[in-house]
Amino acid sequence: MTLKESLGFTAHSLLLPFLLLVLQAGCTATAPTASERQRPQAAPRDSELQRLQGTWEGVVVGDGSDNKYTITISGNSFHFHRDSNFWFATTITLPADTDPRQLHATIEDCAPGQESTVGKVVVAIFKIEDGLLTLAASGGGGDETPKSFEAAEDQGLTLYELRKVQLLKMNRGPPKTK
Repeated sequence: MTLKESLGFTAHSLLLPFLLLVLQAGCTATAPTASERQRPQAAPRDSELQRLQGTWEGVVVGDGSDNKYTITISGNSFHFHRDSNFWFATTITLPADTDPRQLHATIEDCAPGQESTVGKVVVAIFKIEDGLLTLAASGGGGDETPKSFEAAEDQGLTLYELRKVQLLKMNRGPPKTK
């Protein structure tokens, strides 16, 4: 495997979980039918996507590195960032009635050197419990959808744990006088 192929493989395997989270909003391989376009979006999907909104920071579980990952979700836009050389901008969908919840992320833009990933769809599973977002995606960039979070290493998954970044609230009262 050449260095270029190796970097592309590594980038895809690290991005996969985050992209999957983003795409859980309903990515499909075919165009929706007229009746599907007219069907209103189900409340659970809307509320799940709403819970994902914002900025999340965290790590890959068990990789032993100091790498920090940031995911920013706004609407159905999902931005995954490790550093200036490793980032991806995607559009996500959340397919309805999946257990565990799935996220499908279509890569639309990326860091230089990762261009071969544009247009690819990454599928991940996710859960939000006690303020912790857990994402699991195929570490090898495979097309198979992860089945569970348990024994993620045994399944060849990359497991991310992220917490939502809270904006500091400033006291904007009147200035203090002496």
